[in-house]
Amino acid sequence: MENQNGQTHTNLQTGTVTPQMNHGGHEMLDVKDAIGGTIDTLNQYMVLRPNVKCQELQRIMDHQHQFMLDEYNTTVESFQSGQDPSNPTQTYNMQENNDFVFGLKPSNPLKPMQNASEISEEWISSRLLGSLKAGASMKTVASLESTNPVVRRVLADSVPNWIEMAYEISIYQNKRGFYQVPQFTEQDMQQMLNSFSTTK
Repeated sequence: MENQNGQTHTNLQTGTVTPQMNHGGHEMLDVKDAIGGTIDTLNQYMVLRPNVKCQELQRIMDHQHQFMLDEYNTTVESFQSGQDPSNPTQTYNMQENNDFVFGLKPSNPLKPMQNASEISEEWISSRLLGSLKAGASMKTVASLESTNPVVRRVLADSVPNWIEMAYEISIYQNKRGFYQVPQFTEQDMQQMLNSFSTTK
């Protein structure tokens, strides 16, 4: 049987492989984990959203949640069918600018919460950032293990989107001093930047 690209896939024990069954064992396990991770992230957004008072974070969360839902449906459809999804992959466009504030300022040391009233935008956005970073990693691993070309492309296309969403959350945090970014001295940075050269 030929897949959408005109290629025939064969199983040494059973013969011809249909597009729906065009998945290797590693792919099945890793894609299952990646989709499960997406569900966990979506659930975190739903559970944490009522605790958010900051309108900017609410707007970011709502925008990202809707995008992830659409992407989730595209991924599940392509995984189950082994063929191109009815809705193609999209590109996430963050709503924040990309201005970072560099340097460290004094802040209170972190410690475990003593009660739920201590839930804050800092804590919530940190959960979101961690979940998005983990999701990008899981999707990368799953795409590298995918034998189905459509599933591989759908997953690979989703990785930059999750990176962009994580970046958007980190910018939100940085503007509020939740995510401080230290820098090397200019001399050290110059030395590191110039430690490579191009080739001909």
